[in-house]
Amino acid sequence: MTLRAALCLLLATVLTGCVTTGKQDPLKTDKGRNEARDAYIQLGIGYLQMGNTEQAKVPLRQALDIDSSSADAHAALAVVYQVEKEPKLAESEFRKALSSRSGDARILNNYGGFLFEQKRYQEAYDTYMKATEDGLYSERSRVFENLGLVSLKLNNRAQAKEFFEKAIRLNRNSTGALLESAELNYQDREYVPARAYYEEYLKRGPQTARSLLLGIRLAKIYDDRDTAASYGLQLKRLYPASPEYQAYQADK
Repeated sequence: MTLRAALCLLLATVLTGCVTTGKQDPLKTDKGRNEARDAYIQLGIGYLQMGNTEQAKVPLRQALDIDSSSADAHAALAVVYQVEKEPKLAESEFRKALSSRSGDARILNNYGGFLFEQKRYQEAYDTYMKATEDGLYSERSRVFENLGLVSLKLNNRAQAKEFFEKAIRLNRNSTGALLESAELNYQDREYVPARAYYEEYLKRGPQTARSLLLGIRLAKIYDDRDTAASYGLQLKRLYPASPEYQAYQADK
């Protein structure tokens, strides 16, 4: 069964499941309205995940027709507009979502990502910091990783390193934080932790142009010519047009 079919079945079940005598309208009960709203939101998110933003807006609007203050519906619609490169509409929806649920770490993290994308770095930083206040948020490590990235944009490298380390302490699988920590320590000539972070990254993350270039540079520091040559060949084969390959050529 496709995602669309499954979610449509869920919605149909919600809208008919409360009818026991043929006389009761499920949308006239709080339980029925909440279930219908949530089903519409899941349908919209399903379309969004499939890349169909136009279709995603239809059930999300239907969810808001049922509950105009739904933080989840506004937040999902905000992401739709963000994907469609409609920043004014996206921001409006994020603000509506937060007006209904101001301390929601998930919404705050997504809003911070939107602000980062708009290069509003200080606002993004402040928003991410609010998201960290929820110690039970399941994606808290990602918030600290994002704080590290925005700290780099704010030219605060020391703080960025602390945030990346915090992200790793919370989740050893934070591949972004591992690679950033390896890079920052390499730049600071702290080669032992740089290599340690890099090796942890290799256990969990894919080899990218950036990770290959860093691997080459670390291998040269430790006079590991075979590894440097191997990574160089991979960089040439996989990413010949990348800035990292040009940097590799310049390093020779």
